[in-house]
Amino acid sequence: MCGTCGCGEDGVRVTEFGHGHGHVVDIEEDILGANDALADANRRALAEQGVLAVNLMSSPGSGKTTLLVRTLTDVGAELGMTVVEGDQETLLDAERIGATGARVVQVNTGAGCHLDATMLARAMAALAPPRGSVMVVENVGNLVCPALFDLGEAARVVVMSVTEGADKPLKYPHMFRTADLVLLNKIDLLPYVDFDVTNCVEAVRRVRPGADVLEVSATRGDGLDGWYDWLRAARTG
Repeated sequence: MCGTCGCGEDGVRVTEFGHGHGHVVDIEEDILGANDALADANRRALAEQGVLAVNLMSSPGSGKTTLLVRTLTDVGAELGMTVVEGDQETLLDAERIGATGARVVQVNTGAGCHLDATMLARAMAALAPPRGSVMVVENVGNLVCPALFDLGEAARVVVMSVTEGADKPLKYPHMFRTADLVLLNKIDLLPYVDFDVTNCVEAVRRVRPGADVLEVSATRGDGLDGWYDWLRAARTG
């Protein structure tokens, strides 16, 4: 069991490590300390290759895979994009991503509810993202645990949809507090749902002052140029 988030990791198939027994605080410190050291190593390796690593996080059903597929289709070749796909089980999302022509490595965590730096290191070794490219890590759908684990990424992007509550940033503050960008997805559904965009944006900025929020529709294409410009700027910046 993971002392930090309580998830069982016996089913992880891309890494081998164990969590010791003892006081919960000590376990948490050991887990996060070891993870942070590996994350720093990942970050140095990525920086040496000029690879921009983006940690894409959300709750299940926000549309982040649809957004990622659309992004790969539109600007994947331009940005040299590769993908690390994180899910508990199946190859379904990796197959969708691979159908765009992008190179992708699937990481299945079993009962685990997040990726960690060790998993990313192994995925990076298999993926070998090209120099100067963009590597997107689609994390396991969860608004709690992924925010706690540094992978070595350069940027964190949180996707939420208008089918979720506008108060999500206040209920899950750590996730939004660590975000470099929030993408509010499925705005094409606004006429059909009870969702206050202004309140949602204000909630984001209460926990992350000055945060960038872009309203997008992965299916209809609204706002995606702004998202692509953000990726281009982050890649060169």
